[in-house]
Amino acid sequence: MLKYIISLIFLFTLFPLAAQLGKEAKDTTTYKDRYGLRVGIDVVRPIYSAFSDDTKGFEIVGDYRVTNRFYIATELGYRDQTTYEDFFDFTTKGEYIKLGVDYNAYKNWLGMENMIVVGLRYGFSTFSQKVNEYTINTDPFIPNRTEPEGEAFGGQTAHWAELVLGIKVEVLHNVFLGFSFRGNTMLSITEPENFKNLYVPGFERVFVNDNGFSFNYTVSYLIPFYRK
Repeated sequence: MLKYIISLIFLFTLFPLAAQLGKEAKDTTTYKDRYGLRVGIDVVRPIYSAFSDDTKGFEIVGDYRVTNRFYIATELGYRDQTTYEDFFDFTTKGEYIKLGVDYNAYKNWLGMENMIVVGLRYGFSTFSQKVNEYTINTDPFIPNRTEPEGEAFGGQTAHWAELVLGIKVEVLHNVFLGFSFRGNTMLSITEPENFKNLYVPGFERVFVNDNGFSFNYTVSYLIPFYRK
């Protein structure tokens, strides 16, 4: 009888110890997030370019994860855009680059890497403007006269800031779909004496007080470098 009692005491002593060791082993199991370079394209511009003669362009996007929630981000692209106004139309051609940071405001579940993006960008563009056709309206009793071609203005530059709001969702392994909206504010721009730049590549349409907005739809691929 004493033998059985001693065995039971021994078992009850070992059970809490085994449970504690199991808990500690479970607690040391951690999930490591992926860190790497995500590159992609804006899919809207090629679609517009395929169906319209008035707009051509492309945009490459990328970001690199530096901390749990912060990313270095960039976009670069090209635009060839014809804009029509009441009394004239003009064509803008040029390149642009945007640099900045993104913050992921979304708290993912374990293993997820989706994003609610809040970011800032600095944008820079070099471009040219060409007036294709303009209408002279000097007297209400004289018919308007349309001139076939106006001036060309090269060597224009623009600097601006952007507030970025958007989302990125992993739809397949390493493949992300994204959408972002940008509120733009012009910092400085070069303009000819007799022509106001109403369109800037990357900034898009320039509205009153040199403000504007733009957006993109992206498909991107994550190239993981390491985990931590």
